[in-house]
Amino acid sequence: MRGGRGVLKKHTKARFKNTKSNNMSVIWKGVFPAVTTKFTENDELDFDAFDKNIEAQIAAGANGIIIGGSLGEASVLTDEEKIELLKHTVQVVAKRAYVVLNIAEQTTKAALLCAANAEMYGADALMMLPPLRYLADEQETLSYFAAVAKNTKLPIMIYNNPHDYKIEVTLDMFEELSQYKNIQAVKESTRDVSNVTRMINRFGDRFAILCGVDTLALESLFMGADGWVAGLVDAFPKETVAIFRLAKEGRMQEALKIYRWFLPVLELDIHPKLVQYIKLAESVTGLGTETVRLPRAKITGKERDRVLAIINNAVKNRPELPVGSWGVEAEVDVTGVS
Repeated sequence: MRGGRGVLKKHTKARFKNTKSNNMSVIWKGVFPAVTTKFTENDELDFDAFDKNIEAQIAAGANGIIIGGSLGEASVLTDEEKIELLKHTVQVVAKRAYVVLNIAEQTTKAALLCAANAEMYGADALMMLPPLRYLADEQETLSYFAAVAKNTKLPIMIYNNPHDYKIEVTLDMFEELSQYKNIQAVKESTRDVSNVTRMINRFGDRFAILCGVDTLALESLFMGADGWVAGLVDAFPKETVAIFRLAKEGRMQEALKIYRWFLPVLELDIHPKLVQYIKLAESVTGLGTETVRLPRAKITGKERDRVLAIINNAVKNRPELPVGSWGVEAEVDVTGVS
């Protein structure tokens, strides 16, 4: 399968180092956690809690850290907070993984500013949603993506999620976008696992494919996806990385055993309250807090009891992971942007 990995080598401190190539790129393979944004009870960014989670992701073997996504409560972050979060993440990650900033904006002007800030403050790549609030047509959506691609050196992963954002990036649209070399990957969240095969049949390896739906991750990896933009990894980093690596090594039964244990928890990722649910899971596993930003509120009552039961059952029955299926891999040379 595409994106398979060999035997793990001895660890080194810096996993990713930049070469002097002008070809600015990212290796879009592996697990890319879409991390939550941590807040204090005073509604400020909580970098102590954030750092603890980032270190757990890197220790487990995450290849990239995605900030400011839907799970990161992007819609309630100010531009200043996004910059502050980016600068802090770049410093904490320290080239041990890629740092990917999400663009979730309403206007092309705002998207261009976000991309410029990402480049200025050290992001390695961008993830891009179609324009928000306005239901753009095909040409408007293409123009939006193209405007950013033409005005940044950063590699771009298109976030294709018509289920939640109502705009589908079709195969024909990807054909148009293929002219931009820095549009390199897709977060495949159409919820149609056959789309992995359609993309490969149409484009070969022109676009890296990363599954963006936790409940379809193993199926997508078996079909040839290169990576996993994961949500419940925030609470269970080692198990998520283990599933990915075992699948890519062809150890299907071992991967399937962990995935079946994980599925009831992964289903928390496809609920409108995924932010609250995943933050609750982080708090149970000691990797975060429940605190969300209004108008979101912590879940209570029977809903909380139901979600906690799922999480606690998973923790109680946590599987033993095969040796070498998670952890920091050896340093690799990559072309970089910062």
